Amino acid sequence: MKEERPVKIKVEDLILIFGKQKEQALKLLGEGKTKKEILATTNCTVGINRANFEIYEGEFFVIMGLSGSGKSTLLRCLNRLIEPTSGNVFVNGTDITRKNHKQLLDVRRSEMSMVFQKFGLLPHRSILDNVAFGLELRGEDKEDREKRAQQAIDTVGLRGFEQQLPAQLSGGMQQRVGLARALTNNPEVMLMDEAFSALDPLIKTEMQDEMIGLQNKLKKTVVFVTHDLDEAIKLGDRIMIMKDGIIEQIGTAEEILTNPATEYVEAFVEKVDRKTIITAGSLMHNKPTMVRFGKDGPEGTLRKMRTTGLDVLPVVNDDQVFLGFVWVNDAVISAKRKDPTVESVIKRDVPTVGTEVTVEEMLPLITATRSPIAVTDKDSGVLLGIVSQNSVVIEATRFNEQEITELKENANHN
Repeated sequence: MKEERPVKIKVEDLILIFGKQKEQALKLLGEGKTKKEILATTNCTVGINRANFEIYEGEFFVIMGLSGSGKSTLLRCLNRLIEPTSGNVFVNGTDITRKNHKQLLDVRRSEMSMVFQKFGLLPHRSILDNVAFGLELRGEDKEDREKRAQQAIDTVGLRGFEQQLPAQLSGGMQQRVGLARALTNNPEVMLMDEAFSALDPLIKTEMQDEMIGLQNKLKKTVVFVTHDLDEAIKLGDRIMIMKDGIIEQIGTAEEILTNPATEYVEAFVEKVDRKTIITAGSLMHNKPTMVRFGKDGPEGTLRKMRTTGLDVLPVVNDDQVFLGFVWVNDAVISAKRKDPTVESVIKRDVPTVGTEVTVEEMLPLITATRSPIAVTDKDSGVLLGIVSQNSVVIEATRFNEQEITELKENANHN
């Protein structure tokens, strides 16, 4: 995620405490008492503990954690369905915690929409009327709201079901209705609370794919709550992991997998299939020794190989554009011929990838060649780094300690 993107939502020192003795609990929290200690002393529960984070415009931001982590509670604080005990929530630079009831309703109706796990459809209204309901509450005329509702229905692929009742639709289709209703207001921010968790696995996957397609098209700012790590990885630009109301880590899936901030996060992600997440950008050696075409001849190339202990080196031109690889045996032959350059021995038909390509996608590339994989800028062709075949294989076959234990137990059992 690029830092220069405009900030859409900013949360500062957000605290939420449930219970009657909030002031005492807040004081104890400030003294560094734990959630358990505060509960024992005040009978108050700390739902959110000093949350600080930013969400960028157009970002798909996932909040995840186990039950009781505070993820859904935090989501509801973003539009004040739950009132924070202290702290600030800025949307488009405006602090919504300072808005009165009428102003807050305007924010919910124009800037933010919410999609719940329970579809919340009105059973005796048609799909068209359900989707248009928010516009009806805003007082918009029937013709206009039905036109906009129809556009949203078309967007989520439900054309032809406008006059059906919710009970006549499958669970996945009902969730599409909820999504269409949220889109009808053309919100800048969509808040989605476990939106797909009630669906069966096949429909859930279908809805995830649908959501990815919609986001690619509409570029909304989406805040999505889930307890499913695979879902978070599939959907999220960045993921925030919570435990007991505390933010444990925020980062891309790759950042969290390669550099977990806490033992909790490490345990949380230990069984993720890393090869579908880890990319060339993480594995590459970003300062490789290079042969500079036009400057390094065969003898100079061999000297670099002897110095580094490598038997293959990338070749670049004066602009650092990747040209191919040269191997030690070929460099020796070229030197014996007294070639002025290594041009005749450059292997050009070699794999190149961008930084975002995953280990899983790189595996087929190493089966047809013994060459390393060059990581290049997709626009300029400039060499960014080198991924060795060994690093791809090691990452693809990596087992965590739990998996190794299970393998040993299975072997002993058999």
